[in-house]
Amino acid sequence: MSSRNLTAAHRSLAFGTRLRVTNKHNGRSVVVRINDRGPFIRGRVLDLSRAAAQDIGMVSSGTAKVCYEVVASK
Repeated sequence: MSSRNLTAAHRSLAFGTRLRVTNKHNGRSVVVRINDRGPFIRGRVLDLSRAAAQDIGMVSSGTAKVCYEVVASK
């Protein structure tokens, strides 16, 4: 496994749950592990680590429309 932190925050999914997150703008996807709670900004569902955001090409924009699916749950 990579030493980069491919993680995300979600309000209710169990810690350790793995999600495939896909950027709707460019189709790039990444698998992340839920390790935190949040985001606490209205209208946002996930908060990705910087490494995960880089992988799907959303660092410069800061936010992106994404879709996600659970690939493994705890």
